[in-house]
Amino acid sequence: MGKTVLALVAHPDDIEFMMAGTLFRLKDMGYEIHYMTIANGSCGTIEYSYDDIVRMRRSEAMAAAEYMGAVYHESLANDFEVFYQDDLIRKVAAVIRTVRPDIVFLPSMEDYMEDHMISARIGVTAAFAKGCPNYVSIPPIDAIQMDVVLYHAMPSGLLDMMGRPIVPTLYVDISGVMDRKTTMLGMHKSQQSWLDASQGMNEYLLTMENMSRQVGILSGKYEFAEGWRLHNRLGYSRTRLDPLGELFAR
Repeated sequence: MGKTVLALVAHPDDIEFMMAGTLFRLKDMGYEIHYMTIANGSCGTIEYSYDDIVRMRRSEAMAAAEYMGAVYHESLANDFEVFYQDDLIRKVAAVIRTVRPDIVFLPSMEDYMEDHMISARIGVTAAFAKGCPNYVSIPPIDAIQMDVVLYHAMPSGLLDMMGRPIVPTLYVDISGVMDRKTTMLGMHKSQQSWLDASQGMNEYLLTMENMSRQVGILSGKYEFAEGWRLHNRLGYSRTRLDPLGELFAR
C-alpha cells in the first residue's frame, strides 16, 4: 500500500484528542498526513462572536496541522450543521478523490455527539463513492480506482451515546509521542473555557492525557495508547487489509 493518510473528523481539536498520537507515529514512518474537520468550530465558545471564534479556530487548526507537518483542508459547515446530506458527502468525496488516501481515519460511529457520528457516516459514504464514475463530487473530480482502509477512533470519553464502553480491536502505543500530542492539542487555546463550561473539562490537556492513559490500561501493555476499530472492507478494498495492525500490533 501507499503511505497517505486522511484524518477526517467533525471539529478542530478532535484529531488532537483521539488520533494525533497515531498520526505522529505514521508521520515519523514517512506517511503523508492530511488534516480535515468538516465543521469549523463555530459553536465552541461561550465568550466570542461567530466571526471571531471561526477565525480563531481555523487559525488554531492550521497551526496544529503545520506542527504535525500535515496538509490542512478547509472546513465545510458550521457546528450543529453537520448533517448526512448530499452536498457534504459530495464535497468530502472530492477531497478523497483528490488526496487519494490509502488510509482514512474517522470518528467512532458511536459517540456522545451527533456531529462526530454524522462526520463518520459522511466519510464512510464518501470513501465508498470514490470509485463510482457516475457519482459527481463537488467540485467534479474523476473517480479513482484504489484500495482504501478505514479505521474508526475511540469516542470522546471512551463511551457511546448511552454511556456504554467502546472497546478497541487495535491499540497503538503513543507513549513516545505524548509530548507532541499534548503540544498539538494545546494549540487550541480557545477551547479551555468552553470545554470547562460545557463538559466539565477543567483542564482539557489533562482530560486527553487521562483518556490516553485509560486506553493504555485497556491495552494491557502500554502507558499511553490510542484505540482503533477496522471498518468492514466491503466496498473499500479488494482484499482484507490492516496496515495499522501490520505496523503496530505486537
